[in-house]
Amino acid sequence: MRSDRLENYKKLEGLRNSKLLVYVTSDRQNAETNIGADILAPFVNHLDTIGDVDKISLLIYSNGGSTLAGWSLVNLIRSFCKDFEVIIPFRCQSTATLISLGANRIIMTKQGTLGPIDPSTNGLMNPQVNINGQNIRVPVSVEHVNGYLEMAKDDFGVNSETELKDIYLKLTDHIHPLSLGNVYKSKAQIKMLAEKLLKYHTIEQENVPKVISFLCSESGSHDYTIYRKEAKEELGLNIEKPDDELYSTIKAIYQDIESELELRNPYNPNVLLAISNPCQYSLRRALIESVDSGADVFISEGTLSKQNLPNGQTATQDKRIFEGWRHEN
Repeated sequence: MRSDRLENYKKLEGLRNSKLLVYVTSDRQNAETNIGADILAPFVNHLDTIGDVDKISLLIYSNGGSTLAGWSLVNLIRSFCKDFEVIIPFRCQSTATLISLGANRIIMTKQGTLGPIDPSTNGLMNPQVNINGQNIRVPVSVEHVNGYLEMAKDDFGVNSETELKDIYLKLTDHIHPLSLGNVYKSKAQIKMLAEKLLKYHTIEQENVPKVISFLCSESGSHDYTIYRKEAKEELGLNIEKPDDELYSTIKAIYQDIESELELRNPYNPNVLLAISNPCQYSLRRALIESVDSGADVFISEGTLSKQNLPNGQTATQDKRIFEGWRHEN
């Protein structure tokens, strides 16, 4: 719990001679949470308490989310400090990687990872699939669209303009042209944001396009993990390896948060209903913390119940009564 890790927060601030912000989004199975624009208001409150300082450290764990929210967060934090660094205890993927590009340096543990920043788009024109009777819109990935077109050219020898046009039109049978246009726009946007943020790293200007290209497409998969050796030696990012004392402090903070958010324990409503039917639940799914401004926790609360259907089967009903950020002192 926060009270248990507060001393480690203060210790980390002393080791880094900075003010600490902690931001974690849950990747707990069935209770995942993404980076979104809703984080900006609680971050403002923490930063107003911190005030203008020389240095801010952001300890972040996330699988990603909205690229514009990440861009806004970097600019918000940098407006309160001269020196901004990111600390990565473990996963720092997609938009979280984009945030790291906006830091002066990245402190990575041996298990810390960055990842590709190529975006997926989600809109009203995206294709739908039916899952358990519900129509769910499927994100359209930039890398998947590019992969489809590259496969046609490289593996099947499609090179003429007429053939490529037919291939593209075939794609529009399954993905609306406006969704494809959104993919192109998102790709151009994230490249522009990455180029702006990379100015804070000590990368030779002529190598910036190579780094952006790798992070946006050439890594081959959005699941590709970039460890600190590759991040430093091949991409040229300003990576710092923590000493033993700093590493043990970072690890202790992460493990405490991992336990609080139950990141290793999949959320399964049926397990709760086996204990009690109906069953009230409260899921802690993200947190923003600092030493002097308490904690803001993203929480989902509701009641689960089993219902008998006319066909003799049972269905789980989730009556959610609250979902959002709560401040805790």
